[in-house]
Amino acid sequence: MFTGIVEHIGEIKSIDEGHGNTLYTITNASPILGDCHLGDSIAVNGVCLTVTAFNSEEFTVGVSSETFRRTDLQQLQVGSPVNLERAMSSTSTTRFGGHYVQGHVDGTATISSCVKDDDESLLFTFKMDDPRFIRYVVEKGFICIDGTSLTVTEVDNSNATFGIMMVVHTQQHVIMPQKKIGDSVNIEVDVSAKAIEKQVAIQLEGQLIDESSVISKLIKKYVEEKVEEVLKK
Repeated sequence: MFTGIVEHIGEIKSIDEGHGNTLYTITNASPILGDCHLGDSIAVNGVCLTVTAFNSEEFTVGVSSETFRRTDLQQLQVGSPVNLERAMSSTSTTRFGGHYVQGHVDGTATISSCVKDDDESLLFTFKMDDPRFIRYVVEKGFICIDGTSLTVTEVDNSNATFGIMMVVHTQQHVIMPQKKIGDSVNIEVDVSAKAIEKQVAIQLEGQLIDESSVISKLIKKYVEEKVEEVLKK
């Protein structure tokens, strides 16, 4: 579990595709490796990945085909900057400044516009690459973009687009301002929206089953009554 508060920006040192899955070694990561252990989870651009090797300056993670399918990690190259966040610790005294983030990316979106506001904030607009996920995005709700917890400022369901505002402090600590119009970002919608949808679907399905059962009983009773009438004749 993560918070969506990026701790540090690392850099892709190497990409090795010769071990069944792709291994990424990320360097310039010493600020988050002081308490690292093999098997720890680190979010890389919002994707929860498992540490398979590390030293004081860098660490290695493996990326599966499923992760490539859901995310834009395959677009990373040697030298690419990446957002990094360690998994939450039960003993941490750090304030929870973001929202509950799983590191399970739902899909990607494309940066469609970026405008600087009068107060130097950046107004980003994104278009969902898979429009199905826009139904989980609500104005003033949370969304995680490249591992960064952000607040949705606008939503256009018909065009599968949404916007966020990024203040100057956040701009200085995440990679998104380095990206260009047309670039891809990883999206994780708020898991509570998916949980609510699932529960509503289960309730509606249960109602339909109940209604179907009642209708079946009524039809059966009607048929039995008609059969009985015919037999009496």
